[in-house]
Amino acid sequence: MKLLVTGGAGYIGSHVVRQLGEAGHDVIVYDNLSTGHHWAVLSGELVEGDLADGVRLDALFAAHRFDAVLHFAAFIVVPESVEQPLKYYANNTRNTLALLERVHAHGVPHFVFSSTAAVYGMPDTPRVDESTPLAPINPYGASKMMSERMLMDLGAAGGPSYVALRYFNVAGADPEARIGQATPDATHLIKVACQAALGQRDQLQIFGTDYPTRDGTCIRDYIHIEDLARAHLNALDYLAAGGRSQVLNCGYGHGFTVREVVDTVQRVSGKTFTVQDAPRRAGDPPALVADSSRIRKVLGWKARFDDLDRIVEDAWRWERKFAAM
Repeated sequence: MKLLVTGGAGYIGSHVVRQLGEAGHDVIVYDNLSTGHHWAVLSGELVEGDLADGVRLDALFAAHRFDAVLHFAAFIVVPESVEQPLKYYANNTRNTLALLERVHAHGVPHFVFSSTAAVYGMPDTPRVDESTPLAPINPYGASKMMSERMLMDLGAAGGPSYVALRYFNVAGADPEARIGQATPDATHLIKVACQAALGQRDQLQIFGTDYPTRDGTCIRDYIHIEDLARAHLNALDYLAAGGRSQVLNCGYGHGFTVREVVDTVQRVSGKTFTVQDAPRRAGDPPALVADSSRIRKVLGWKARFDDLDRIVEDAWRWERKFAAM
């Protein structure tokens, strides 16, 4: 397939692009490199550009007849979204609208959207399925929810068939350490813990130790980046075969506490580092775990890296390499 991948030089997009190339697809990556890196694009052609640049975007669609668009370009830092909400609505929502306008105008038949479990906010149940009410508690989650709605409405009005994947906690790296999480000032727990193990951070803070969980710290569903990326290829195959539009959770269906993750990083790395207990952060639910039964049934998706040790091992291998780059 001839594919356009926006944000394909970033953490998640670059892993998907690599797998797309390995599967034989013809890929054009469109990225402004604000958080992505040219060296992370291991397949296809990189076109540097911003989704806010309508002239450049029009030229791109005019020059290629795309079979599908995979849309990853977005800002993703929750605290920043609270401090700078318009930045998130401009990039995550308005720029998605601009992209969908081109997709519709040029008759692109399929669309795969990078969404997030943040659309659920603080659900009443720790295990959420796709019918859980959407109630985002920050501009990041709200901006993604709005984009989902635009995609759904456009699809219902004759636009592209789509799959929107709601990611839970993405972690790990390419098993061969060719690419990995390289976003500046990343806040992902496993990356932060690996950086602490490398001595790049003075300490690691655990925000909240009095939650109603097995050790008092938050529980999250951590999914290996390789399995997440594979879900996008499964989504493309599903749409190309005539599948109906879907919104799907992307997680393993079980979770680990913050303390369990930190202990695993220390054991796998063989390094100890300072861990400091800190007050709860506003808006952190005690537990957030995916009901992933629908994605397994609809896409035939199967997890290959559902193991916390493996996730941490691949992340640790990457962080050591990245520190030396």
